[in-house]
Amino acid sequence: MNPENIYWAAPAKLNLMLRVVGRRPDGYHLLQTVFQFLDQADGLRFRLRTDSRVQCAPALPGLSDEQNLATLAARLLQRHTGHEGGVDIHIDKRLPMGGGLGGGSSNAATTLLVLNQLWQLDLDISELAQLGLELGADIPVFIHGHSAWAEGIGEKLRFFEPEQPWYLVLTPDCHVSTAEIFCDSQLTRDAKTIKIRDFIAGRHENTLQSLVAERHPEVHKALAWLDQHGEGRLTGTGACVFGEFSSRQAAEQALQQLPADMKGFVSQGRNISPLHTQYQQFFGAWPSG
Repeated sequence: MNPENIYWAAPAKLNLMLRVVGRRPDGYHLLQTVFQFLDQADGLRFRLRTDSRVQCAPALPGLSDEQNLATLAARLLQRHTGHEGGVDIHIDKRLPMGGGLGGGSSNAATTLLVLNQLWQLDLDISELAQLGLELGADIPVFIHGHSAWAEGIGEKLRFFEPEQPWYLVLTPDCHVSTAEIFCDSQLTRDAKTIKIRDFIAGRHENTLQSLVAERHPEVHKALAWLDQHGEGRLTGTGACVFGEFSSRQAAEQALQQLPADMKGFVSQGRNISPLHTQYQQFFGAWPSG
């Protein structure tokens, strides 16, 4: 099969825990978080061009190529390597934009990984992750393709294997500005650090959750509904929230009870990125390094 005809997975992620534990002098916040992938994903297709143009075709509604992390990633790869060819990127957008599921960052990571192969650039995984970091702190985890405990601004990764339950993810119809939340005077920036063993023992707090729920009634409502079925949790700064279930059937049953004014989907947690599996099946090996 021609790799240009394949839709490559750009999976969603959940922050299974998120703590803001400090702030650097340059204003970036220091975090502790746990990343896990979902089998829910955008799909990206890459058509190589004979000129140097990079574009999303068709463009995503409301998002120019100068704002699209996939096109920005391709252009960054061009500049870094001096590659003269271009690409048309088609994005089958299945993940909500701005919902805390990492869709844009995942699009960028998939672009870097697949174009590295299609353009025959031979960059290793560490160099690709470093490039991704220039565009976003959570892009490296998508490039490495493994669930991780993360610290720093989210780029210091320690890979490990949490449980892989089923999740019901709700997608409230509102946009949460990450910048506004992190600039909010009510944000707690000095949460105590914890260890991986604390997370495994049940410390799953997102220290942004109460603030986001207070600022966004739709998020508060979704969390309250999930609390009736277990524990509602915020991913990233939201707006998406999720609940954990022991089986697909249990998650689907909860989804069927969802009020008509709420939307959501069921997906399983994955410690290995769906892109990782797809990439190895086609190219034979994940990039080394």
